[in-house]
Amino acid sequence: MLNEYAYCPRLAYLEWVQGEWADNAETEEGRVVHRRVDQPEGSRATIHQRSIELSSFRLGAIAIIDVVESRGGRVRPVDYKRGKRPPGGRPYEPERVQLCIQGLLLREAGFECNEGVLYFAGSRNRVRVRFTAALISRTESLLREMRARFAKEGIPPPLEDSPKCPRCSLVGICMPEEVRFLLRGRKPRKLFADDPARFPLFVQQPGSRVSLDHGRLKISSREHKGAARLEEVSELVLMSGSAATAPAIHECCERGIPILHMSGTGWLYGITRGLPHKNIELRRRQFAAAGDPGRSLEVARALIAAKIANARVLLRRNGEAGREVLSRLKTYRRLALAAGTAEELLGIEGSAARLYFSSFRTMFKGEPGSAPAFELNDRTKRPPKDPVNALLSFAYSLLTKDWLTTLYAVGFDPLLGFYHRPRYGKPALALDLMEPFRPVIADSAVIGVINNGEIRASDFFDREGSVLLKPPARKRLVGAYERRLATEIRHPLFGYRASYRRIFEIQARLLGRFLLGEIPDYPAFRVR
Repeated sequence: MLNEYAYCPRLAYLEWVQGEWADNAETEEGRVVHRRVDQPEGSRATIHQRSIELSSFRLGAIAIIDVVESRGGRVRPVDYKRGKRPPGGRPYEPERVQLCIQGLLLREAGFECNEGVLYFAGSRNRVRVRFTAALISRTESLLREMRARFAKEGIPPPLEDSPKCPRCSLVGICMPEEVRFLLRGRKPRKLFADDPARFPLFVQQPGSRVSLDHGRLKISSREHKGAARLEEVSELVLMSGSAATAPAIHECCERGIPILHMSGTGWLYGITRGLPHKNIELRRRQFAAAGDPGRSLEVARALIAAKIANARVLLRRNGEAGREVLSRLKTYRRLALAAGTAEELLGIEGSAARLYFSSFRTMFKGEPGSAPAFELNDRTKRPPKDPVNALLSFAYSLLTKDWLTTLYAVGFDPLLGFYHRPRYGKPALALDLMEPFRPVIADSAVIGVINNGEIRASDFFDREGSVLLKPPARKRLVGAYERRLATEIRHPLFGYRASYRRIFEIQARLLGRFLLGEIPDYPAFRVR
């Protein structure tokens, strides 16, 4: 952490105080370099040892030293670095202070230590670093400065146009350019993180069993067998009574892969995950804002206005709604931004939703004779009374599930929202943040499977007045929904291209930046 603080105070704060972490090629390479030295050699250790842990109450520091060498009664720490030796042979300050604190810890343990060694695996060079009075003073000064700065609330500001940012593994979490754009209006540099090559694994066959098999999740059922590499799985979704073995659950928890339990109709009734996110500061701010009616209303207005705007765009692009409908939706958006109370906002949202769904059927453009099978006269939720409502309810359940996992990953408590009130375990914050994405993700996926002929009237059955999807059609809807999430668009604010799945995380982190006081307003997502 001292190394990170010397490199970038904001990076150290994110990792140490907020508990954030993300891998990139460089962190993975560093893990490989340390693979051997991170293995202690047992209780018969001499001073010539690997992975030695030392601490000091006086310094208030702890370190695991890669290697300690002894030569002529003196010892010196050896720290492994994945890259090449810097030009000119002089290590950068972060590496020097990290090595120096290790030397000071060895001194505190009673050893004579006047120098250390940095081993650069990329060029296979050893560089000696003397622990001069100036270096020791700088190291202790940075340590005191870091403790004092992090004792205060508030994240350090991002670096200004730094060349360090493009190679930082936390650039997608730190969001330096996005924060500066929202503060100053300056067009951001293209520093956004790439979409990770990880995808949800849906297990929908009743009676399926998921087990662990040499770094893979193996799926077995009477009719199907398959496997997925754990490195490629973002979440495991168990539907229709499918189950996972204890080793598979343990490995998913260890890797931060949430396991979601859903019924065949899309009802989310449980989630299995590892320890909660360490960012308690974010949850404290979330709870404080949720208890403030003014701040809650501020966020809610932005979300509902964005939802109405996105619904209007979807109708304009895909439907045949008249000018009066589009004009009224535009008016409802303005009214939502000016709503004085949560109750008033709820009434505006309801009026806009009724108007939107009254024109929903105009977006169906299936084969001749197929469209009448998909009529939507009214939005009915529990239970869905017609095929379109059944599709919408299932798609909204998938959207809720994805926002739930996104919020857990970022560090929020999904049960406490700003617009939807907490009640009976309802994921209120997930329901809040998914509002602008209902039209552009869930509704769009439903319209697509109908217009493309992927789902027909014969793909439904009636059970006690409730219309439900047959399992094959459910799989096709899940596929269409996932394709929609993978669609890349140009971000309407920041100008770079990103998938909707990545935009979910961006929006959640922007809410965090707003609650932590970094940006003045929450920019709810609008497609245009």
